[in-house]
Amino acid sequence: MKKIHNVVIISLLCFSMQAVSQADYSTGIGLRGGFPAGVTIKHFVNDQDAVEGILGMHYRGFVLTGLYERHINAFGEDRLNFYYGAGGHVGFWSYYKNHPVFNDSYSGTRTIIGVDGILGLEYSFEQVPFNLSVDWKPMFNLGPYSGFWADSGALSIRYIW
Repeated sequence: MKKIHNVVIISLLCFSMQAVSQADYSTGIGLRGGFPAGVTIKHFVNDQDAVEGILGMHYRGFVLTGLYERHINAFGEDRLNFYYGAGGHVGFWSYYKNHPVFNDSYSGTRTIIGVDGILGLEYSFEQVPFNLSVDWKPMFNLGPYSGFWADSGALSIRYIW
């Protein structure tokens, strides 16, 4: 009975978090500082949902990531939103022999592909057309070097309109 009670409470909390969030902007473009560092562009497709593209530098190469995100109001504060979502990535990593992370004797470039998640918090300023966001973006590479990579996170600043 206690398990059912907990499931009901958790479900109600999840549904209450789905409170409507008004998008504070329609499109934003800016810089992403973290791992991977690069450029980010986000566009809202409705009041709660956005698509985000990230072109980042990663392991002496680059990664292009596409994400679909849901935004919900955070803590009842205007212009402050949680967001979460999922997507995928493709990119090219350069390796050199005896790399400390990859630990193999291969030297050259490899194509990577995988799936991503994102969890973040963003604030859009009212007086100036900028917003700040902080996120954690874990990914799962399908190959090569398949596996879970939890080391992606960043602070982004975007010009918004």
